[in-house]
Amino acid sequence: MKTAGVRELKAHLSAYLRDVQRGELVLVTDNGRVVAELRAPGPAVDSAARVRYPRLTGLGVMRLAAEAGPLDLAGEEWAQPPAHPLPRGTAQALIDEERGE
Repeated sequence: MKTAGVRELKAHLSAYLRDVQRGELVLVTDNGRVVAELRAPGPAVDSAARVRYPRLTGLGVMRLAAEAGPLDLAGEEWAQPPAHPLPRGTAQALIDEERGE
């Protein structure tokens, strides 16, 4: 992975594009902060997922499922609707009260 400031990138764009064609990733910085990534194009379908999932899992923001397949939340207490739902019209009554109606 290479890093290039905006001015450096503009001055040597052709060389950086050749690096990208060879599969290199180029991070573009502005005042030391990464503002863009240059990479070779990939398939449009699921390309965001292939890029984002590894980054997010690497940062610890998310983790991949332990198993592939549909989720079965039937036995999970937190996934069940409340035992005593609020009476019909409660939300509208609260909105009206908030508005002073």
